[in-house]
Amino acid sequence: MAVLNKIRQRSLFLIIVIALALFSFVLADLFKSGSSFSASSQNVVATVNGKDITREDFMQKVEAAQRQAGPNATGSQVINQVFEQEVRQAIMENQFEKLGISVEKDQMRDLLKTTLATSPEFLNEAGMFDENKLNEYIANLKETSAEGYQGWINYEKSIAANALQQNYFNMVRAGLTATLKEGELEHKLDGNKVDVQFVQIAYSSIEDDKVKISTSDVSDYIKKHKKQFEVKESRDIKFVQFNEVASTEDEKAIKASLTGLLKDKVEYNEASKASESVIGFLNTTNNESFVNNNSDIKFDKRYVFKSGLSAVVADSIFKLNEGQVYGPYQDNGYYKISKVIAVKQIPDSAKVRHILVPYIGSQSATADVVQTETEAKATADSLLAVIKGDRSKFPELVTAFSSDQGSVQNEGRYDWHPYNSMVPEFNDFEFEGKVGDVGVVKTVFGFHIIEIEGQKDKKRAIQVGTLAREIEASEASIDKIFRDASNFEIALEKKDFEAAAKEKDFVVRPVNGLKVLDENIPGVGSQRPIVRWAFEDGSNVGDTKRFNITNGYVIAQIVAKHEEGLMSVEDAKATVMPIVRKEKKAELIKNRVSATGLDALAKAESTTVRTASDVNMKNPMLTGVGREPLVVGAAFGLKEGQTSRLIEGSNGVYMIKVTKVKPAVKLDSYQAAANRVEQQKLNVVSSRLYTALKEASEIEDNRAKNQIQ
Repeated sequence: MAVLNKIRQRSLFLIIVIALALFSFVLADLFKSGSSFSASSQNVVATVNGKDITREDFMQKVEAAQRQAGPNATGSQVINQVFEQEVRQAIMENQFEKLGISVEKDQMRDLLKTTLATSPEFLNEAGMFDENKLNEYIANLKETSAEGYQGWINYEKSIAANALQQNYFNMVRAGLTATLKEGELEHKLDGNKVDVQFVQIAYSSIEDDKVKISTSDVSDYIKKHKKQFEVKESRDIKFVQFNEVASTEDEKAIKASLTGLLKDKVEYNEASKASESVIGFLNTTNNESFVNNNSDIKFDKRYVFKSGLSAVVADSIFKLNEGQVYGPYQDNGYYKISKVIAVKQIPDSAKVRHILVPYIGSQSATADVVQTETEAKATADSLLAVIKGDRSKFPELVTAFSSDQGSVQNEGRYDWHPYNSMVPEFNDFEFEGKVGDVGVVKTVFGFHIIEIEGQKDKKRAIQVGTLAREIEASEASIDKIFRDASNFEIALEKKDFEAAAKEKDFVVRPVNGLKVLDENIPGVGSQRPIVRWAFEDGSNVGDTKRFNITNGYVIAQIVAKHEEGLMSVEDAKATVMPIVRKEKKAELIKNRVSATGLDALAKAESTTVRTASDVNMKNPMLTGVGREPLVVGAAFGLKEGQTSRLIEGSNGVYMIKVTKVKPAVKLDSYQAAANRVEQQKLNVVSSRLYTALKEASEIEDNRAKNQIQ
């Protein structure tokens, strides 16, 4: 009670303490997330031209896209795809709003009618689109499935967006015309030609080491060409990879275990307390059971031609007789021993027609299938009896009963197709029977009434039983790899990354220019955790960390941080130095030249006067030199017989003389050329319009900040 009384007496003090603690917690959370009171809300994935893309809406679309993409697409790939779609939609909607264009209800109905014109569920008995069926479908969705109805709304939005975008592009195209003056210019750029003489003093005539380039030279160039050297925030890392792969000893053990399965042996049976004889792979008669009990790959009873065997061993296996074996051999990550179990002559292709009768639960069953398996079998047997009595009825029975839409239009027929291209039961009937056979076959799709119409080119085929063991690291090898990674990690506490790796002959792999939303690490694959770590607030240059990857580990170190803005001098050197070197060489050449004519210049520089004929502006090439647009442009500014001053080109410094001017032939009309110019403009719209709009937009990407990836 005394304690309670003291608490009551100090209640105001406690309230103040608790309030301060809560306030500190909120502040800490704000600082931890890199937010401030004026920062963008964490509920905003991006802002495009002032329009927010909310996290909730974005993640719903990501989840839907992930379901549609399936397991093969990574989360980062799906997020990036949806993000680009959302940014595009926001940019285009901004344009639509400015122009005041929209899709109204009547137009939406027309768009749906066009889009769904061939969907069977919306067609009437005459095969025409029925709007009432569409209305009924939408009403049913609204009543029965909120998720399905929302999906439909999104579908309508996507159709409307596509229509608006097409309208927008068409409006832009409508404004892209070419005048006759543009046509005339196009004609002259192609048709105006000059013959020239020139002297080239190649930049390569001055050794690179004669030209000194300072850090300030590179820096000055970057400042003058800022647009070219703007970069996003990035990181450089290096890493050592430890892969859990089979050692030489592991591989020997795998091969030995396979070889041990070949011959008969005597083993002690713990259950019967007696020694028993165990039949080996060479002598077993139950090959399927033996393979399934002893192999990492199950038995495949189908016959194969030589072309169906692995190219690595096809020659060796196909020449074996029945009962003979080949191996162990390595193939596709496994050690294998193969045995020829049987040999027969099989057609390499067949032609059949069939009727497919599905049942509830079969793979081909649609919502309107009502027959059970027993009822479907009875239907198939009845159809078989009718066909055996009169085979001319086959086409009409296909139309009336077959659910295989891929063959109904061809009277149920599958024209010539190779062995093993159908499901096993279907394949066995058509290739092991003979022409004219007709029968009922059950597959995962239902019951098939099949007639064999033709077979071609019987060839030798073999049935192969293969014992396979995956080549994988043993427990001992996995433990060693773990120890190697751990010891390397410990060594980094005292040693330099490169030195520690060199001491153990580990390969160090550099990765430069990682961006905050990158996913792949070259040589390792999808590794978002490594990228996220490299960009975390607490990660610094020199930090190292160990990551678990599929079948192994990566130990990485942050080498450099590059902030958003202008590229650093060090990073830009590789690009800038060749350019600055050319500029300095051009200056050296121009300073040493005093000649004013071609012959004098050629003599002074120990070179020759060269010629180029029919030079034009459309394709600014000089014979024997290559593309030189500045030099060719200067030539067209000279009169016939006139010699230029020194010109800095792409490959050297030039002096050029025009020996003949050849004007383009005058045309009565330049409409054809104007039409070509207009078409060129129209072609550019599809490929460049959206890119231009995106570059002109203000896009704030908060994915990394809000940990969307």
